[in-house]
Amino acid sequence: MRKQLWIPLLFLAVIAVGWGIGKYTSPARSTGSGAAAVDQPALNGAAAQPPGESPAPSAPPEGQSGGGTQPAGESPAPSAPPAEGQSWGEAQLAATEPDSIGVMVNKQYGLPDNYKPADLVYPDVPFIFKEKIEKRMMRKEAAHALEEMFAGAKQDGVYLAGVSAYRSEKTQQGLFNAYAERDGEEKAQTYSAVPGHSEHQTGLAIDLSGTDGKCAAESCFAGTKEADWLAQHAPEYGFIIRYPEGKEAFTGYMYEPWHVRYVGKEAARSIAEQGITLEEYYSAVPVSK
Repeated sequence: MRKQLWIPLLFLAVIAVGWGIGKYTSPARSTGSGAAAVDQPALNGAAAQPPGESPAPSAPPEGQSGGGTQPAGESPAPSAPPAEGQSWGEAQLAATEPDSIGVMVNKQYGLPDNYKPADLVYPDVPFIFKEKIEKRMMRKEAAHALEEMFAGAKQDGVYLAGVSAYRSEKTQQGLFNAYAERDGEEKAQTYSAVPGHSEHQTGLAIDLSGTDGKCAAESCFAGTKEADWLAQHAPEYGFIIRYPEGKEAFTGYMYEPWHVRYVGKEAARSIAEQGITLEEYYSAVPVSK
């Protein structure tokens, strides 16, 4: 009788020991997402990520922003702080919104087909021509700022005149075709925009000269008292020298001391203080091919 009881008791003991060994030596089980159990070490030496939290972003390569290269056609991320009362999202949107004062227009970023601003007016400033035609027009806010800038220059004994402001896409097409025929397309693109990519079409840009019209939109305008005054004072009125000297790799265009662009006082001051271009301001510097 005792021998019969000893055998099943021994059998049960063996089963219990085996179950205990298996419990502590079995591989970690997967979670519902297929990830290793939390008591498993993370791969590649990385720390385990707490459940429900996003992984920490890795540091960008040296010399590159966290956003990396900006894909063409997407909103460039501003590198400078947005204007007072403006969020980062609004600043980004401004760069590619055609009706925004901060719109980016260059060889990479263009305007909608046949875009025309709805608030074009004639600024009350002298031009080197008398006709009341389209290239005398600017957007309302920029026109008022231009009037203030001309008045400020006059107080300093500098007399400015407009050369060319708004241009329609059709007008730009004719100009670019003429330049390309004369100098070749590659050369023309160093000083003239292809249709749809001209700042003049925004109604926010204007070419300036002295009232005598000498060196109007020509390289000899550099070094004149008008050019020097603009370089020093234009940002006070919300304008920047859009294509500065030595920044051709960023803007894509030759130095044009006569071409000013209205971006608003906050952005203009920031750009001028840092000595950068609009491309650098928006972290939208074109990538060399």
